[in-house]
Amino acid sequence: MEIRATYHKKLKGIQDDILAMGSMSSKAILNSIEALKYRNIEQAKQIIDNDVIINQKRFEIEEKCIELIATQQPMANDLRTIVAVLNIITELERIGDYALGISRIVIMIGDEPPLKPLIDVPRMAEKTVDMLRRSLEAFINHDAESAKQISAEDDLVDNLYDQVYRELLVFMMEDPKTITRATRLMWVAHNLERAADRVTNICERTVFVITGKMEEIGASKY
Repeated sequence: MEIRATYHKKLKGIQDDILAMGSMSSKAILNSIEALKYRNIEQAKQIIDNDVIINQKRFEIEEKCIELIATQQPMANDLRTIVAVLNIITELERIGDYALGISRIVIMIGDEPPLKPLIDVPRMAEKTVDMLRRSLEAFINHDAESAKQISAEDDLVDNLYDQVYRELLVFMMEDPKTITRATRLMWVAHNLERAADRVTNICERTVFVITGKMEEIGASKY
């Protein structure tokens, strides 16, 4: 009983760490879009500098998971949970990397005038962050149905990405001088679209913990 109590206490600590890391990655995404909106170069540089903190958090959680496996020798569902954690923190680190990528684009853009009002790009960021928060809650609560539902919402982000892409394509065709600025905004939107895909991966890990089966969820048949 004491061994199990120790295991659950340490696992709870790891789950708290995941939520903290998820919050870091979420803030990085939102802050990178804010830096883009206001052409805030200093904010973009700060996001880039802070990426190392997100990376370090991943390493800390990874070490705790390895220690838990070595000392507690978890089986079945417990082992699946730890394996899922190791995968989830990788996804969270990558989301942080997308924020870093957007911040680098902000620095590239500098103080050049905006090509178009930023409407759908911030929506992509907000939706992605909302999905991320709820996906981690679903993992902590072992809620497979919520995980599947959240994964399906990735289509909303994809639709926004398609809309941004089409609009920017029109700008480039109508005026070749806008190609560079339009391409940079496409990169931003692409980073957000990939971040949402990472959230889907987190949802798949939640389903794996509960069912013991790895399956692709929320994917289109076509």
